[in-house]
Amino acid sequence: MNGIMEAQNPIQEAKRYLVNAKEILSEKAGKEGTYYGDSKYVKMAGDTAWKGVLIALDAVFNVKKTSRKRVSIEDYKAAVAKTNRQVLTMVNDGYQVLHLTMGYDGVKNFKVCQAGKIMNNWNSIRKLYLSEVPK
Repeated sequence: MNGIMEAQNPIQEAKRYLVNAKEILSEKAGKEGTYYGDSKYVKMAGDTAWKGVLIALDAVFNVKKTSRKRVSIEDYKAAVAKTNRQVLTMVNDGYQVLHLTMGYDGVKNFKVCQAGKIMNNWNSIRKLYLSEVPK
């Protein structure tokens, strides 16, 4: 089912991933003061949000896996840089915060995770940088 939805409407699928990431943080990570209590859920939220970003980038910039290799972050950066340098900055930031800091490191600092949540706010990205993308 997931592959079908992704193929039919990748932007809606990307939004779904971002909503899921926010839910994981708010419902499962267990905020305790200025930190989340469980890095497992911070990692899960970061990975989920990053996957949503990649689905959107695939749809907008047509970055696809070739028969010889997987798509790398460098492939995404190259595709984005050709059309919009401001989006490239957001891709770099998203990669750093969502994928590396949250997804790999599981940093539990609330403010770091909030930065990730702001970056994966689809409406902000669409309004600022991807005006040609449907709502």
